[in-house]
Amino acid sequence: METIYDFKALTSRGEELDFAQFKGKVLLIVNTASKCGFTPQFAGLEELNKKYRDQGLVIVGFPCNQFANQDPGSDDEISGFCQLNYGVTFQIMKKIDVNGDNAHPIYNYLTKAAHGILGKNIKWNFTKFLISKDGGQIKRFSPMTKPEKLEKDIEQMLNR
Repeated sequence: METIYDFKALTSRGEELDFAQFKGKVLLIVNTASKCGFTPQFAGLEELNKKYRDQGLVIVGFPCNQFANQDPGSDDEISGFCQLNYGVTFQIMKKIDVNGDNAHPIYNYLTKAAHGILGKNIKWNFTKFLISKDGGQIKRFSPMTKPEKLEKDIEQMLNR
């Protein structure tokens, strides 16, 4: 049976990131965009990162340009934008697809494990997946859910 720890993906710098290293950590995976109405959520995500990273939270952002072409830049431009405009220090990955035939395997896994309002498909930028320390529990949150609204769920998963 597949778990989140079976996957690898490329960082914005083109380096392979093995998700097996996150066993025992709470993961928050988000598909992001730099030119979206939800883009200011980067600030809230970074606040969560600062508040909970030392307790075991790992945030991973996957840029995606599938929704109204709202992340058209290169991987370097995207990660630079995130750092410059929102002080992002959590991991930004290489741009991927989250829906369709070319969807990244991590997103095929996540959307199968936690359906949303559109079933398996991702509705829009900033859909969030919160994954427990053992990888056994995956909670899905809509783009409308602001990062600060995840604190209770993050704390519950960190304290298990």
